[in-house]
Parts: sequence; C-alpha cells; structure tokens
Amino acid sequence: MAQVASDCINAVPICNNTPVNGGTQGYGVDDYNGASASGCLESPFNHPFIETNSAWYRFRTGASGQLGFNIGFDASEDWDFALYRAADCGSLGDPVRCNFFDNSDEESFMGVGEDPNGNPTTVLYEDWINVMPGEDYYLMINNFSNTNSGFSIQFTGDIFVTNPYDALDCSIINNLLGPPLAACDNESIILDATTSNALSYTWYSDTGAGFQIIAGETGPTYQPLVSAMYRVEVVTTTMTNIISDVQVAFSISPTTYSVPDETVCSDTMEFDLTQKDSQALGSQDPASFRVSYHSTQNDAILGINPLMSPHILGFGTETIFVRNTSLENPGCYDASEQFQLIVVETPVINFSTEVFVCEDSAGVLIGETTPEPDYTYLWDTGEATPVITVTQGGNYTLTITNNQSGISCSTSALITVVLSETPVITDVIIDDLQNNNTVEVITDVAGSFEYQIDNQAFQNSNIFTNVPPGIHTVTINDLNGCGSVSETITVVGFPSFFTPNGDGTNDYWHILGVSNLEDPMVYVYDRYGKLLKQLDESTLGWDGTFNGKEMPSTDYWFKLTYTDLEGQRIEAKYINNHFALKR
Repeated sequence: MAQVASDCINAVPICNNTPVNGGTQGYGVDDYNGASASGCLESPFNHPFIETNSAWYRFRTGASGQLGFNIGFDASEDWDFALYRAADCGSLGDPVRCNFFDNSDEESFMGVGEDPNGNPTTVLYEDWINVMPGEDYYLMINNFSNTNSGFSIQFTGDIFVTNPYDALDCSIINNLLGPPLAACDNESIILDATTSNALSYTWYSDTGAGFQIIAGETGPTYQPLVSAMYRVEVVTTTMTNIISDVQVAFSISPTTYSVPDETVCSDTMEFDLTQKDSQALGSQDPASFRVSYHSTQNDAILGINPLMSPHILGFGTETIFVRNTSLENPGCYDASEQFQLIVVETPVINFSTEVFVCEDSAGVLIGETTPEPDYTYLWDTGEATPVITVTQGGNYTLTITNNQSGISCSTSALITVVLSETPVITDVIIDDLQNNNTVEVITDVAGSFEYQIDNQAFQNSNIFTNVPPGIHTVTINDLNGCGSVSETITVVGFPSFFTPNGDGTNDYWHILGVSNLEDPMVYVYDRYGKLLKQLDESTLGWDGTFNGKEMPSTDYWFKLTYTDLEGQRIEAKYINNHFALKR
C-alpha cells in the first residue's frame, strides 16, 4: 500500500493515528550516511546499513504535555524504532527515544509510554516524553524480521486528553486529502477535496486491484464506506490537475456485551477481572479486542487508569466499568457496560479459641457471645447456636456462615477446651530453718498456678525465701479460675543433732523459734514411738536422758503442737521431725 516512505526526506506527515499499512519493503537510500549505529539502533551482522525495511514519519506537536505512542504489529514479528527531535533529515542527531530489543516474548506493541496490554515488565517500551508546542519529530520504524505484515501507529498521553483536537499540528500536511485516516466502522468519514478553481472532480478507489473510477462521484466531497486507498483528480481552470491519495482504514467497532454482577467472599482478598473478559466479548475474537476495567465511567471512556488484575477487594459493593477496545484502532471502543462487584464479608473469629473448664463444674460457655443476627452457627456436635456449654475437655469446631446475595461465606474455628483441675498442696518443703527460711510449695496437679504466702502478692514461683519463723498460710491459686487451696504451716528451727556430753556445747536439744507460737509443746519419741520427753517454751531442752538414764546414740523423733487463734490444739505439719543424738 501507499503512504509508507522508506526515506527520511519523504517522511509521511501525520497528525493522528494511522491505520495498519501494507508493511515495509527495503530502505531506499541510507539515511544514516554509512553510520553503523544511531542511539540504540545498530546495523545487522550481515547488512551494511542500520535500516533493513524502514518507514519514516514526521509530526509536529501542537500543545505541551506528556506524549507517547503504540506501534502495533503481528506478535510473530520483530520491529525497532527511533524517535528524533529534529527540524529536518540533515540534523537528526541522536534519538530521544529508541528501542532495539528483540521480540522474543512475542508481544504485539512497542513504543513510548505504557504497554496497552498492561504488561509492566515489557522491554519494548520507553519512558513518556514531555513535549512543547511547535517541536518537530521524525519517527523511523524498521522491520528486523523475515516476515513483514505491516503496523499501525496509535498516539497516547495526557496531551491528547487536555488537547484532543490540536495535540498534533496538522498544518504540516499539504496533501489535499490529508493524512491517512483510521476510523471505526460506525463512523462517518468525509473526504474533502474542495478547490476554489476546480472545474471537475473524479474519485477513485483501490482495494488491491489498482485504482478504479467510482461511478457517479463527481462532487468535491466523498464519503468512503470501505477500507481502501482513495484518489481524487481535480481539474482546475488553469488546467493544472491536482491528484491526491489517502489511505482510509475502517476498524470493526467492538460491542461490549452485558456483564452479570459478581458476588465474592471477602476472604478471597482479590478478584481476577479477566474471567469477565469472555462475557464482555461474547462471540468477538479476543485476538482483535482488549477488555479493560475501570473504577469510573469517565476513565472507561478515556481508556485511562485501568484496574489491575487480580483486583484487590474492599467491602460492600463496587461498580466496575467495562471498556472493549479494538487492538487495531484504540479509537474504536464501547464503554457502555458495567457490573457490580459485591463483596460479602466472611465472618471473623473474635472469641478465644482456647478455653479452660474446671473439673466438677457446671461447664463453660464456648463460641460467639456477641453473635451477628444474620449469621448462622453450626457446631460439630450438631447444635446450631452461637454458644454451647461444655463440661469435658477436647476439640470443638464451630462453623459461622454469612448468607447474602446468593452466596455463603463461612469461617470455621477450632476451639480447644482444656480441663483444669482444682489445685492441691501435696507437700511443703521448709529449708534451712534459720531466721530467714525457704519454703517450697509442692503440688502434683498439672495446671497453671500462682502462689502466695500470707497476704503477700501472688507470684509465679512456688518458692518463698526469707520467711521468718512462725505460723504462715501458703496458697495455690488456679489461673484459669478453677479455685484455690490454702494450708497453714509452721516455720521453726531445730538442730539436726546434739551431743549431751557435758562440755557445754550442744548439750541440750530444743526447737528454735517456738516463742512465735501460742502455748507450744514439743514431744520427743524413740523409734518405737515411746514418749521420752515433753518440752514447753520455758524448758531448757532435752538432755538425752530418760528417767535419769542416758539414751543411746541414734535418731529420735518429735512432734510440735500449739494453740491456734481459735483456741484449738494443732499439730504442726510439714516439719522434718527427726534428729540425731551423738555421744
């Protein structure tokens, strides 16, 4: 097809998107004057010049802003480009944007700005370019493949949002019929060849078999209905005929079919929007159209700010606007449809999943104590209430379901119930038996406990130090609320042996610290339980005799009694009550 120029000097002037052309064949003259590189472009290994199959275009900016473009082509082909900011072909200099990467990933676009397919990792795109009014640019597009089926140019950037009609300066085009026209099949295109001194107009079309006269079309304007090369011949009063050609390509305008609403559970976290593509396309070829999704109708109309997929979900209902765009001509689109993305909240577990139940208790409530009225609750025990009462330890599963908008969103919680036994004091070990003693409280019940002596603060340790002689109360408290137990203990001291040999040292044995007790009484026994001596607080001690007779060297036992606050005679517990007599 025409309107592809292989030389810079004949660069085709453009001021809008171009239709797909017939491809490039050869490179004409060497526009790089023998150079082996220009920016990123290099001459191939087996070719003397940078260009192999080249096409040159030029354009002039009419406004300031961000400008980019997409060069669309067959994904099986390899194309390169270089963009020069230059007044003419003799002053190209280095390109301001350039791409020489191969198309090993078989992508269908390259250019400046953003890949229209939303690929953030593509290497075929260069950064946006910021332009000012009146800047001239030359664009060289080169085919590096063995196959060559043509390409199209689609301009992008915010400059076309702020200045939709004059982002590019069309005054550079002196062709009577103007630049190539890419239109949608539902658009009306008028070719205008009006000339002030015209005598007659003859219109031609070429759909591939050469130009043929269009019968009956003799006016200054013509409305093309099919894609073709069009020509007008104008005979003027000066008999200087004007012949002008223009390429017109109609692209099929897509239709966006109705997209049904979608309901999802919030615990899915994200939604794959691409699964709605087939609904929006219907029977249309997905290789010819691209479906995008937007958060506003305006964004869908402008084709900007597409939503990424997978789409992160919020809560409630979100309106998603759908745009179906022609890949051949992004100006052909349908953004008339939308759908509701309804996010139903998946129940959240806000209660404890580890619960303790006391033995011999009436049980404990487990589950959701502040239920949602619209939720359903089902236990693995078969009960259908938010909470149940359990008396046994074990694992219990509660499934909570939110039924809304035709979908059921469920969460299951595994609740572990631990049986907690009431504490028991098994033993109390009293060490050292001096003025500052150590008391260790022993229990053979497994559980989580805290310990207290007298009215002091509870502690995690079961050992108390610096305990003075006297009567004390030790307490074990279950941290899970399953009761406590207390014992009264007596902390006193006594020698572990004595030597009643009359040398004035250790001649008498007695309990130390009984002065802290009320009416204390100590009883000394032999190993057979025979009472040998009774000692009170005023007694000096036992001298190792019974009825005036010296007792042999061996172990002897004792017990201690005293009067408690209620006047009851109490035997002291947890006292290691034996000692040795040595001679």
